[in-house]
Amino acid sequence: MMLAAIDAGSNTLRLLIGKVQNGKVAPLLYERRICRLAGGFKNEEGLSPEAMERTLFAFQEFAEVFAKNRVKKVRAVGTAAFRQAINGEKFASKVRSTTQLPLKIISGEEEAETMTAGVLSALDLIPDNALIIDIGGGSTEFVLCAKQKVLWTRSLPLGVVRLIEGHESPEARQHFITQTLAQFNVELERACVSNNVDIGSIALVGTAGTVTTLAALDQQMTEYDWRQINNYVMPLSKIQYWRELLAPLTPLERESLPGMEAGRGDLIIAGIEVILNVMQQLSNTSLTVSDFGILEGLLLSLESSE
Repeated sequence: MMLAAIDAGSNTLRLLIGKVQNGKVAPLLYERRICRLAGGFKNEEGLSPEAMERTLFAFQEFAEVFAKNRVKKVRAVGTAAFRQAINGEKFASKVRSTTQLPLKIISGEEEAETMTAGVLSALDLIPDNALIIDIGGGSTEFVLCAKQKVLWTRSLPLGVVRLIEGHESPEARQHFITQTLAQFNVELERACVSNNVDIGSIALVGTAGTVTTLAALDQQMTEYDWRQINNYVMPLSKIQYWRELLAPLTPLERESLPGMEAGRGDLIIAGIEVILNVMQQLSNTSLTVSDFGILEGLLLSLESSE
């Protein structure tokens, strides 16, 4: 049966059509549109009219893709930008009425559990204890899991769009990242103690655009191939190398490199800074990459609801 999922994130709207066979996702079609739904966000006004217009247009395109591919079941979810916006539910309602897509705003907890199922389903060797890092546009999700079970989650305002738009200088951004993650590290240590997890045994697993782009850059991919991204291991030294190489370049120069996605040139450095800070605080020397995430978790949930 053809299944489909949409993840409406703060930066990117993503679509996956695929099948689930023996608990494994077999992707058939993947599309993404960088809509920057969180771009121009204001606390008192919520999502900006321009961002909603861009995003609604992409939803309409995706609805047409589903019709062409004879999709039987769909799950569409809105995450951080929808949750945080005063007009998030109103916009979700407009998306539903305009496109007939069953868009639902989900909680941070449900997002974490769905994402974890998807991320881990891609790994050949699933670590006993893992900290999954999902760097989005509006927030970064951290999930501590043991034996594939979610033990503890934390969502921090470290999304790449918010980091770039919310801080006047690179120095102010780095200071905010460092301070936020220092506090996070204290909370993570407490969570490990209360769940009998040795913090030194935690493997780091990264997912979402910053991490998968790094893996694509490192392999100089001219055509993105998720099979080569899943299970790719990036040593700390390689991530530091890419930060040093990319930092002096303009966004356009970065986007000219093989493996770099268009529209990510101004965001990639902020994402790398988050990864490096986490790795250094936890003394981890490598990051395992998973191209899979919430989309694949949504497909798995559709299959299990049969």
